Amino acid sequence: MPPRSRRPQSNGRNSDSDDRYLELAWVVKPHGLYGGVWVDLNTDFPERLPEWPHLELVDRGGAREVSVEYVHGITGGRCIVKFENVEDRDQAEALRGATLRGPRDEVPPPPEGEYYDFQIIGLRVVTTEGRDLGRVREILRTGANDIFETDEALIPAVDEFICEIDLERGEIVVEEVPGLLD
Repeated sequence: MPPRSRRPQSNGRNSDSDDRYLELAWVVKPHGLYGGVWVDLNTDFPERLPEWPHLELVDRGGAREVSVEYVHGITGGRCIVKFENVEDRDQAEALRGATLRGPRDEVPPPPEGEYYDFQIIGLRVVTTEGRDLGRVREILRTGANDIFETDEALIPAVDEFICEIDLERGEIVVEEVPGLLD
C-alpha cells in the first residue's frame, strides 16, 4: 500500500502558531441559536475532537482551554462544532476567526503505513543513489495520489517511487526513475 499522508498538519495559516500544537480547525461563523459554530477543518478526523483531552481556542485575546460537546454536519472540509459553555449565538459569534488547536503530543498514531502531514513536511528526500532532492515543502493532493513537493522534484507518493520513510532519520528514500527527476 502506498504511503498516505493524513492531516492534521500545521500549515502556516496562523503566523503566531506554536510548534507544540496542531491547528485543527478555524471558526468561520455561528450556526443556529444555541452556540454551535461552523469550522473549516484541518484534520481528517473531526469526529475525534470531543475525545481530545486538551484543546485550545486561540484568538486576539490569547488561548483558552475548551472542550467539544459534539461535532456534526461534516461536509466538504467543514462541520458544525458545539463547545461546552458556549450557549447562545452571541457567544458563538465572539469565536469567529478563532483557531482550534491541540497539543502535537496528544495526536493518536496514524494507521500502519500512513503518516500525518506534519510528519512528512520537512523530511529530506534522497534517491537510492544518494542524490539529495531537498526537503518536502508541501503535500499536493490529487485525485489519484498525494505528491511530495521539494525544491528539486515532485514525487508521487506511490510504492513505485517511495522506498522508505524513516521518521527517526528524517528522511524519505525514493527510487530514481529516468525522466521523473530530470
